[in-house]
Amino acid sequence: MRWKTYFANAKGTGYLATADRAGKVDIAVYSRPHVLPDGTLAFGMTERLTHANLAQNPHAVYAFNEGQYQGVRIYLEKTREEVAGPLLEEIRAAADGIVGPGTGDFVKFVVHFRVVKELPLVGTR
Repeated sequence: MRWKTYFANAKGTGYLATADRAGKVDIAVYSRPHVLPDGTLAFGMTERLTHANLAQNPHAVYAFNEGQYQGVRIYLEKTREEVAGPLLEEIRAAADGIVGPGTGDFVKFVVHFRVVKELPLVGTR
């Protein structure tokens, strides 16, 4: 799937699910990923449970719900993270504009993922 086009046009809500080393699962509401030229996806993250889980277990699932049972599930594997740079600054500025001034200050990391598998939100095609 062409993620850049998909996320530029789709409307909905995203959720990122992670698990710690022992398999204890967490899920959080997440914005759309940033789609990089090499096809990897990147998310801005705060210093909370999702980020802590990814330090122990690099696997995650991002579900994007467009409503009416439409959307995608994207199985991910963490490849790297950044604590500085232009993408982090872009994400912080976007958070300030969308959520409110000062929100971007809480974003501490940009975490990069490779797409392992994709499935529709419902069913398995």
